[in-house]
Amino acid sequence: MATRLSHALLAAFALVAAPATAQLLPGGVGGAVGGVTGVATDLTRPLLGGEETASRQQQRAIVGGAFDRVSTLASSVAGAPGALLDLRTLRLSTLIRQNRAELDRDGTGNPVRRERLVAIEPDRAGLAAAQRAGFRVIADQRDPGLGVRLMLLSVPPRSNPRQAMDALRRAAPSLDVEFDHIYEPAGGALAPTMAVLAMGTASYSAPGKRIAMIDGGVASHPSMARASIEQKGFAGPAAATGHGTAVASLLVGDQGAFRGAARGANLFVGDIYGGNPAAGSASTIVSALGWAAAKRPAIITMSLVGPANRAIERAVSILRGRGILIVAAVGNDGPAAPPQYPASYDGVVAVTGVDSRGRALIEAGRARHLDFAAPGADLAAALPAKGYAVVRGTSFAAPLVAARLAATGSLPALAAEARPGKGKVGRGIVCATCRVEPRSVGAK
Repeated sequence: MATRLSHALLAAFALVAAPATAQLLPGGVGGAVGGVTGVATDLTRPLLGGEETASRQQQRAIVGGAFDRVSTLASSVAGAPGALLDLRTLRLSTLIRQNRAELDRDGTGNPVRRERLVAIEPDRAGLAAAQRAGFRVIADQRDPGLGVRLMLLSVPPRSNPRQAMDALRRAAPSLDVEFDHIYEPAGGALAPTMAVLAMGTASYSAPGKRIAMIDGGVASHPSMARASIEQKGFAGPAAATGHGTAVASLLVGDQGAFRGAARGANLFVGDIYGGNPAAGSASTIVSALGWAAAKRPAIITMSLVGPANRAIERAVSILRGRGILIVAAVGNDGPAAPPQYPASYDGVVAVTGVDSRGRALIEAGRARHLDFAAPGADLAAALPAKGYAVVRGTSFAAPLVAARLAATGSLPALAAEARPGKGKVGRGIVCATCRVEPRSVGAK
């Protein structure tokens, strides 16, 4: 068993540490951009003028390595949650090491932005004390949609974020300060799985509903050519990712045998990465949530995981107070990993994944509460440009729960349609028949 786990971790390291270009999703970017507004410039350029080759465009726009990290090796680590925890530590360390100019770590090893700290609703006296201690204001983020003010403060030269945090708390104890944590997509790699599906697909839809997702950007794909999708970049121009494209397709995709669970909904996509694996910070997420709130969605779905962060917690609390439901994945680092956020916040609908037999995914992470499960394995999702892949991870369960929550309109109504599963599935499995059989769409 020990040898098998060692081999699994070595294989995972090779995949996690590989350059992004080695992990790009198959297929270039082409075809009509129908249904998607606010598409990244890099996506449209080859369609309009052909200034870049398809392979170069693929490398620039589809940052598969940044957003589709291998966070699950369930077949290799069955019964060994500690190995998943080791894999999580390895993955985060690799992310920081490969982005040293932008990232560092907090006191518990979570990646954070190296150059800044976040002051939440800073008071004038505390801010003045911070400035006297050498902290410079980088940005003053006032979000009218949320009514939240975040001030980004520079980390002084020759200090790391941990040292800067200690110094700032001593100099300005009245300030509510936080690291600018980095959040990862909660999906595994868009790679084939060996399982085979034996059930059909229900004809679910959510016409006219407004759903927002905070994720990577969404690429053009035939299944979403007629969908209403608006996206905006919050870490630079929106840049398509395999993860964001897959999640969006599970909501509003519609092509032949492939049918998303919220077809007909209006989808608003806040891209918090912009093609940069060192992006996805807490302050960026708060900005994206403010934009999403202005779109008046019934649901916001977030297939992201990271540590507790008071800036995000504040934004989530405001949204919940306005009646906006938030759905979040619990991640794929196993039950030995710490509880993940935003799924662990009060009022957030925490989602895990199940396989085609209704069994909770062994690699599913944990939250401080668990609400529902949905298919998170043995299902197909769209690849950027065209085609489909077999996907696995709690990332892909979260949009299915969001779709049904949008359609049913309330948590009690959603709970009424939940069905029992095997293992930890919260109040039960929803959208069980939303799973699209990979073979039916030629996914391999």
